[in-house]
Amino acid sequence: MMRVIAGEARRLRLVTPKGDETRPTSDKTKETLFNVLSPYIYSDTRFLDLYSGSGGIGIEALSRGASSAVFVEKSKEALSCIAENLKTCHFEERGRIVKGDVVSALHTMNGRESFDIIFMDPPYLTGAEQTVLSLLSGSELLNEDGIVVVESANGTDFSYLPGYGFEIFKQKIYKNNQHLFIRRIAK
Repeated sequence: MMRVIAGEARRLRLVTPKGDETRPTSDKTKETLFNVLSPYIYSDTRFLDLYSGSGGIGIEALSRGASSAVFVEKSKEALSCIAENLKTCHFEERGRIVKGDVVSALHTMNGRESFDIIFMDPPYLTGAEQTVLSLLSGSELLNEDGIVVVESANGTDFSYLPGYGFEIFKQKIYKNNQHLFIRRIAK
């Protein structure tokens, strides 16, 4: 069972897609993630949740005070879960669902929208992190002081980050995965 762990939708249960195509984030891992993110979430924070799955991370950000969240997902079942979870939490007006491939969605949004926090939890060991970070580095999608959070398998190579103008400013390592907190390198 997945639930919202803090904020205005605290304790509300969230539905998740069946099977193992998505990896719902455990409450403990989510708590650690948001202990780091909390200082960056304000009433005007725009949150982008890539590879959203059930939408649990973006919904947690909304519950903790983010003004809006955009959820990008291509799985029909996951999209249905996001819609149901937004309704359960009464966040339909603050959450927007974008159906489709993450890279295509980012190309479409670039120049039209920008975000303060971009979270991504792509399929592990596929190179998707590098593809998205490369795209973000040359885009207007991430606000100047914005941060990117990547959930990835432990040991995933991020040595390319400085070449994209990014640096890791915090890392949380768990049993099987990690969260990397990334920002632009100060000029």
